[in-house]
Amino acid sequence: MCGRYTLFADREDLEDRFDARFEGPYERRYNMAPGQRLPVVTDAASDTIRSLEWGLEPDWDGDRLINARAETVASKPSFRAAYEGVGRDGGVGESEGREAGRCLVLADGFYEWADGQPYRVAFEDDRPFAMAGLWRSPETETTQAGLDAFGGGSDAEEPAEVGSFTVVTTEPNALVADLHHRMAAVLEPDGERQWLSAEDPRGVLESYPADEMRAYPVSTAVNGPDTDDPSLVEPI
Repeated sequence: MCGRYTLFADREDLEDRFDARFEGPYERRYNMAPGQRLPVVTDAASDTIRSLEWGLEPDWDGDRLINARAETVASKPSFRAAYEGVGRDGGVGESEGREAGRCLVLADGFYEWADGQPYRVAFEDDRPFAMAGLWRSPETETTQAGLDAFGGGSDAEEPAEVGSFTVVTTEPNALVADLHHRMAAVLEPDGERQWLSAEDPRGVLESYPADEMRAYPVSTAVNGPDTDDPSLVEPI
């Protein structure tokens, strides 16, 4: 499964690579964890890099879902609405009044653990890539407080609720198979737009070829989700 990942490429390089612009500030991250607001490109606005919260919020009470299996995204109730959210016209679908769809989760590496030892998996040149993801909006985007709802007092709004996303996983390639029985669905560059816009793009969710990637051991300091500094990606 994918439970931690990294993104520390230059902002300009990321915007050029994904042909999209950040809608807010960008911070280099070395230990991205569930529950945090992290950069994605959604099918609803493919020219914008926005921040959503990692952990897809279900329609019913329950734990947020940080991963979705590629084999069941089109059929499992938790994910079907988001997977089917893109129609032939590029529009987004809805579930329980919420927008939902597919997204690109921006990364340049991810962590896996074997026998208690964390490893970072990345391309040899640390170039950024996209993991397949699913997203959904919150039930309520914004609300006004006090007299604002009636047109009186200050016109300040309460902060908007944050949408959420999950990372799709698939069978591991030969490199990751030594570490875990699943891996993030890393997309080929020409498969990224297919994932966002095709009617049924499950064919792009194959495991990425292992010969372009490397895996190396890193400090166990990465085990703490509040630890986030460049030393975490250094090999030991």
